[in-house]
Amino acid sequence: MQGEKMNPNYLKRISDEKLALLLRAKGAVLIEGPKWCGKTSSGEEMAKSVLYMQDPDNSKTNILTAQTKPSLLLDGETPRLLDEWQVAPELWNAVRFAVDKRQTHGQFILTGSVSPTRTDDMHTGTGRIARMKMRTMSLYESQESNGKISLEDLFDGKIGMDGKSDMTIERLAFAINRGGWPEAALEHSEKIALTIAADYLEAVANEDISKPDGIEKNPDRVKALMRSLSRNISNEARATTVLNDLLANDEALSQATINLYITALKKIYVIEDLPAWSAKLRSKIAIRTTAKRHFVDPSIAAASLRATPKRLLADFNTFGFLFESLCIRDLRIYADSIDGNVYHYRDKSGFEIDAIIQLADGRWGAAEVKMGSAEIESAADNLLKLKKIVDAEKMNEPSFLMVLTGTKYAFQLKNGVWVVPLGCLKN
Repeated sequence: MQGEKMNPNYLKRISDEKLALLLRAKGAVLIEGPKWCGKTSSGEEMAKSVLYMQDPDNSKTNILTAQTKPSLLLDGETPRLLDEWQVAPELWNAVRFAVDKRQTHGQFILTGSVSPTRTDDMHTGTGRIARMKMRTMSLYESQESNGKISLEDLFDGKIGMDGKSDMTIERLAFAINRGGWPEAALEHSEKIALTIAADYLEAVANEDISKPDGIEKNPDRVKALMRSLSRNISNEARATTVLNDLLANDEALSQATINLYITALKKIYVIEDLPAWSAKLRSKIAIRTTAKRHFVDPSIAAASLRATPKRLLADFNTFGFLFESLCIRDLRIYADSIDGNVYHYRDKSGFEIDAIIQLADGRWGAAEVKMGSAEIESAADNLLKLKKIVDAEKMNEPSFLMVLTGTKYAFQLKNGVWVVPLGCLKN
């Protein structure tokens, strides 16, 4: 199929700019991420021709062709989108060879929602195929955050910024349950939009989790595990914690089964744990290295727990953990666009900071997540404490300290700490 734009309602994604840049720099780009996050739509916007490997009318022929003469599937106007390429892993080496032979940038876009098992004869693709991670939509992409405060501006030390969020607590509860799925964001009916995360959960449990290794998995056990992971969202991701939680809820899974299922969930980009930050401190306090548990989108946890916006508003403890996960999702999307990563900090004394955003050039900022205004002052004190214990000579001073909230107004406190509603943030 030639490059006719398929979706007139396409919502621009922050990652579009990165994809365009990578196409100018490399022969091919691999877009990885969970199903339904918009990889195909983004690829279609850039592509001049498309091969849908899972097209029911042609899938068997496509797979057979890939196994016998894959170069035939690469013939088309460039950039050529190869959607769900991992259905025929032979395409990987064919793309790498074609890029070498053509010696031209921007030849192919590959999309995949399953990380395939690498075989001995698969080339790494280094230097030829760039990798780009795509997630669900941030609140700025779904046009719910007004973007008055830019993460990039915070890193650049811009002053005098302020803003007012239109997102109420009720709307944040809805956004958590609906998730950042493009189909849900475009859906006019809120009732229907709220069903999409539940549908995603069913697809994962009944089909998708078995794709990476070809091992059939019990859907009820998958759901039980995902409920346990959801109950421990935004907490340290210890395997023993999950095991004990399952046993406490009369859901018996062995540690081996838990590990097998978690590995599969990571390969289909459902789980995206938050790694610990490695910092140089002024003292000899040991830093914990355990990751924090997160899904790629907080709606997965909400669906697993059978939460609804109404139930979250009646359970602010669960609401708080899921709000933190929502903030981490958006921070990851924003940070990735400016060549940054997100971590969490916790030391052996129990002192912790919810999010550390660090750029490739070494600059870093820190954020505490607080849904309401009552804890803003204590959160700011925590951030200032972190600033004091980090060795500035080895790590540099933080570019910014921020309390990320569910409140209305964005402003800077007299002590220099920013108060930023999630509904005001963008990349």
